[in-house]
Amino acid sequence: MILYCTPCGGRIERNTEYYTAEAVDSRKHICSCCYTRTRGDSIVVDGTPCPKARLEIQKNDKFTEEGWVQCDKCHAWQHQICALFNSRRNEGGQAKFTCPDCYIAEVERGVCKPLQQSAVRGAKDLPRTSLSDHLEQRLFKKLKQERVNRARIQGKTYDEVPGAECLVVRVVSSVDKKLEVKKRFFDTFKEVNYPNEFLYKSKVVLLFQKIEGVEVCLFAMIVQEFGANCQQPNQRRVYLSYMDSVKYFRPEIKAVTGEDLRTFVYHEILIGYLEHCKKRGFTSCYIWACPPIKGDEYIFYCHPEMQKTPESDKLREWYKTMLEKAAKENIVVELHKLYDHFFISGGESGEHKVKVTAARLPYFDGDYFPGGAEDFIHQLQQEEEGGILLDEKITKKTIAKRAVKEYGRADLSGNALKDVLLMHKLREAISPKKEDFIMVHLQHSCSHCCTLMTFGNFWACCQCQCFKLCDKCYEAEQKLEKKDRHPVNKKPEKRDRNPVKSQRDVHIFYPIEVSGVPEDTQDNDEIPECKFFDTRQTFLGLCEGNHYQYDTLRRAKHSSMMLLYHLHNPNVPAFLPVCHLCHLNIETGQGLHCEMCPDYNVCNACYQKDGSNHSHKLTQDPSIVNVDAQNKKATQQKITNLRTGLDLLVHAIQCQNCADPFCRKMKSLIQHVAQCKTRDTSRCVQCKWIKEQMRRIKEKVDTRELAAQTERPRQQATEVSGIC
Repeated sequence: MILYCTPCGGRIERNTEYYTAEAVDSRKHICSCCYTRTRGDSIVVDGTPCPKARLEIQKNDKFTEEGWVQCDKCHAWQHQICALFNSRRNEGGQAKFTCPDCYIAEVERGVCKPLQQSAVRGAKDLPRTSLSDHLEQRLFKKLKQERVNRARIQGKTYDEVPGAECLVVRVVSSVDKKLEVKKRFFDTFKEVNYPNEFLYKSKVVLLFQKIEGVEVCLFAMIVQEFGANCQQPNQRRVYLSYMDSVKYFRPEIKAVTGEDLRTFVYHEILIGYLEHCKKRGFTSCYIWACPPIKGDEYIFYCHPEMQKTPESDKLREWYKTMLEKAAKENIVVELHKLYDHFFISGGESGEHKVKVTAARLPYFDGDYFPGGAEDFIHQLQQEEEGGILLDEKITKKTIAKRAVKEYGRADLSGNALKDVLLMHKLREAISPKKEDFIMVHLQHSCSHCCTLMTFGNFWACCQCQCFKLCDKCYEAEQKLEKKDRHPVNKKPEKRDRNPVKSQRDVHIFYPIEVSGVPEDTQDNDEIPECKFFDTRQTFLGLCEGNHYQYDTLRRAKHSSMMLLYHLHNPNVPAFLPVCHLCHLNIETGQGLHCEMCPDYNVCNACYQKDGSNHSHKLTQDPSIVNVDAQNKKATQQKITNLRTGLDLLVHAIQCQNCADPFCRKMKSLIQHVAQCKTRDTSRCVQCKWIKEQMRRIKEKVDTRELAAQTERPRQQATEVSGIC
């Protein structure tokens, strides 16, 4: 059984002890670390003090009991997962079920005909798009060529060597979204007309493969597309937000290039996506090569134990190998480190003429920089209010010198000083891991203004292969004195007799027309909004709540079958009700519901034993499966509680003198956080609690995301990107 600690959200490891208590709507779990760190006789759980005497100590060594189904022919029992039984279709518990053995026997006797594949809607029946068609066509073409090359090297025919078959690529979600710029960051840069929001499209791409006759979802990718209508600095940019896979790909062989065929396929999907983006007019793609923390999940719930989590360097090399392949096809034209491009004055060429500012950094949903910048700005404001920053003349002088030297910023008026300090803090934070932030250019960039060129000409230097100028910068370059023209930093070679003359040699430029870049990046694909893929957490919560696990192949088959069921039936509820006594899912029409307690359901079997002891009247509800409707009241109550907590926090900050005991308690917490000397929320329970409450208030305002996770105790605390 996979459990998560309610206070800290961490995963409770297998075979370790933990503490648990029954709450109003669900059971709460506390890991041993949170229990030990909490002093006193009670521990705060979801904002409510819970006496330690009420907690029960247990060991996480139990397994979730799987549902069973009985064959109507031979009356043998099988696991629902092994039999690929969909309990959602078992209306009233009266659906007929024939086990595989009886079905095969009937087909052999001629009693029944084999079921046609078209009778069950699978991955191929999902809507096709221009992107999915492009990815499939490219993937099949590359796989065919790879198989031909492998057969030739092995001295065999095409049919004699194994190949990847029965693959399906589909875009299952394409949703227009709006990313609001965080308040502190916007207030810092509103003087330079920084936008307060960015419009983008979130897409989810899935790869299926039929394994042993059953379609299994093997690979998932979530991307953010900021089109031509988006404002700078995000215009025409793509962000590879998340990638995830499970290791069941067939066949498990090496490709002709020496890498696993599985890796070959995933690389081709990524390269195909970059190619499609380039054709649509996007100019760059950003990748943060950050693997998940052990025990964390990105998209698929519960990975196989045999599948290793890659280290940062391995994952980075995985991406770079893919990008090198794309560069050979001229899909990727330039590859940079984000650190060198945005944080160093002069850039890699040494001739960048744009100032180093946080306003140029790409601003993506869930990326490191928006959250990191907001935290650093808050730190700077606290230092400024405390008189640490601006009262010391020596500090101001040091900052000015450093800004002029490192960032080329002589003017530090207004928010310019805060901008310099923010970039300095961000640079220090990402410097140890700067290799993980990869910037991919799909179009050529100007070496002076760093603009990605989509029209006109770019002027290439005959001597310097990587130096290019846009029309505007080329005209400005020609107006300069020869000694100030490119290459201004060229050092004389030792064999030159006249080093002064060599330094002033001016390189010759030749124009190349920029063509084939559409003005509009919009696609015409119409994909209905899929609530199960609205966010990564929504899909992960769907899988957690329904135990759609991928830790074994048999579970992966059943989970993929249920995933396809949800995709083909988007209006079905996300969760089946769970019996309050045995904690198993209640099939359609096989339970009772309490109208007074929205979260209280009990199956017929438990009700016949001791379920009638409930204090309220239980009614047989044929629509009990509609958890979304039943939990509407409970969901609204939770949203109200969250908003009340937020209102109380705002009130406590603004209130001067109030006799309300809740206000006094909130004020004491705020004062503690401001004066806490621990400076480590993992060690200070009070700081940790208030930070957790703020995080939950922020994350749960979205009604749809809250409804999808109503049954789940786990809350994701960090946003990271990119894994395969």
